[in-house]
Amino acid sequence: MNFWQRLLITIVAMVIAGFAAGQLWLMLFSVTLPSFLAGMVGGLVALPVWELLKRFRDRA
Repeated sequence: MNFWQRLLITIVAMVIAGFAAGQLWLMLFSVTLPSFLAGMVGGLVALPVWELLKRFRDRA
């Protein structure tokens, strides 16, 4: 898997995680999630996704 594919998958995972966190926060607390918290959730999801995708590249 080349760099651009890993980057695209990681960005998609970040966006989905941030959106899901925002929706869950809204359901639980009835207020919107601050954008910096959604970004932090997305960034924390990006780290293991990127490492997982690097392992797939090493095996191929």
